[in-house]
Amino acid sequence: MFDELRLKGQKALIAFITAGDPDFPTTERIIHVLEDSGADIIELGIPFSDPMADGPTIQGSYERALSGGATLEGVLKLVKDVRRKSQVPIVLFGYYNPILSCGLKRFACSAKAAGADGVLVVDLPPEEADDFKRELDKEGLDLIFLLTPTSDEGRMRLVSRRASGFIYFVSVTGVTGARAALSRGVAAHVKKIKKDYTGLPVGVGFGISTPRQAREVACFADAVVVGSAIINIISRHKDTAGESVKMLGEVSRFVSGLKKGIMRA
Repeated sequence: MFDELRLKGQKALIAFITAGDPDFPTTERIIHVLEDSGADIIELGIPFSDPMADGPTIQGSYERALSGGATLEGVLKLVKDVRRKSQVPIVLFGYYNPILSCGLKRFACSAKAAGADGVLVVDLPPEEADDFKRELDKEGLDLIFLLTPTSDEGRMRLVSRRASGFIYFVSVTGVTGARAALSRGVAAHVKKIKKDYTGLPVGVGFGISTPRQAREVACFADAVVVGSAIINIISRHKDTAGESVKMLGEVSRFVSGLKKGIMRA
């Protein structure tokens, strides 16, 4: 996908949602709407009971999904269901505990069989990822690592050496959540990573919530990641019967606006 976009002179829009929020059938519909509205890659959150890197918005989506009976097996089945209609790249986004409980080899095989393309584990540092990376490599799945504004040169070098697919640069110190403005210095950090450390695409996420912010990030990064702002839309419609059509329309308009912002970069 990054190669295709590069040939067109374009940047990627990566949309994050939580699998099973509000339920799996609706999540599948949301994924297709995201793709149709301009999302190039889907980050699919695996619900977890202790999401320490996430703010209230994504925490709430995990709680709703878990209350509805979401499981890791259900998430993988969802990916398989999506693959009947779409080949949009899907990155499984989650925490290490459910993966470790499943078993590294079993998870890698199941994720590949379902049709996933990559995995991002928020709380698995590259120093401790060798066993998991080995299993993912056997299945041809990318392992995506995080860098932050506080990452030193040693960490940037290590992540650049071990990552595949793309590198996710966290634009703020703190948890996920939509913000009114981007942190200063993000562009300089990303430019340094791309110039000195890696030839992989670098995506920027955490806090991006408007087309203007998306355009700003797309001027220096290869991808723009948006999650909490999309989940806020889903959350607003969670308790109202018959609201799914309205919610899908609102998600579509919002994501289309983000994509237009990126295209203007």
